[in-house]
Amino acid sequence: MGSGFQAAQVVLAVILIGVVLLQVRNAGVGSALGGSDSSFFASRRGIDRVLFNFTIGISALFFLVSVLAVRFQ
Repeated sequence: MGSGFQAAQVVLAVILIGVVLLQVRNAGVGSALGGSDSSFFASRRGIDRVLFNFTIGISALFFLVSVLAVRFQ
């Protein structure tokens, strides 16, 4: 049972890293490198919102699998 949790953690970690890297890639280059952007606050729309919500879901699932892995060790 422990190896199943470890495999799930590895898969979720790789997915989480990929989604976070996609979010950073979608950011404007000027704001990513410390430059100022024309607007301070922008609401997430389209694929940005989907990636943001997917990141939250994957991180919550990763946390749950990690807690279960410790519990059933």
